[in-house]
Amino acid sequence: MDKRQSREAKRIQEQIDRRLADKRILGALAEHGFSGPLYDRFVQELARYGVSVLRAWLHSGYIFKLVAERGFGLQPHELDLEELASNSDLREELATMTVALALPRFRERAFIEKGWSYEGGASITTYFMGACAYDFPNEFRKYRAAEERQRRSLRQQQDRYEPRVTNLSVADEVLGNLRVLDTLTDIDDLRTRAAVALTLDGYTQAEIQELLDAKSERAIEALIYRWRTKTKKQARKEGEQRG
Repeated sequence: MDKRQSREAKRIQEQIDRRLADKRILGALAEHGFSGPLYDRFVQELARYGVSVLRAWLHSGYIFKLVAERGFGLQPHELDLEELASNSDLREELATMTVALALPRFRERAFIEKGWSYEGGASITTYFMGACAYDFPNEFRKYRAAEERQRRSLRQQQDRYEPRVTNLSVADEVLGNLRVLDTLTDIDDLRTRAAVALTLDGYTQAEIQELLDAKSERAIEALIYRWRTKTKKQARKEGEQRG
């Protein structure tokens, strides 16, 4: 037996051992009717595991590939992925809510209805993460809907109580509006150049979307975000060179 075959045999044996351990756990839980202190401890450990794995999947974006394979095309925006990668609190919130929703259905389907079995090939934790993958899309849609409501509310407040403000505050601080105008021709992408110019003129993202015939306000937001990030990097580099 070569090294590759040896590793594969070891992996298979580990899977069998894990499923056998799961079978013993299932038997103990069944004796108590899947309730009581023993089941509570089991759920706590399973929930802790589920949140940890989901947080990692959210950070890497793997969760969206996983749910797409199950027929849920969430199509996250690049700003969504950026926020999930950088915002630990958001990952914790989405993971915790997903696990909380998945646990009751998992108990019913896996244990009461005997959906999980030793012969099925998957460990209990793998089966549970599959259940989480089915509950995550609803939680993510709720998050996106809440974010959109908040954006609309902020825009309405700004339109009602404040003069129009530019979305390029970072650029204003770094370069100043006049310098931004002077460097518009350096922006290669015509759509981005137009979005920046219109933003400096005080147009809202909704108005820019209509003028540029963009797919959504998020598309305009993404253009500005990418340009702003590039501008900050260039300004930082220039500052280091001068220093």
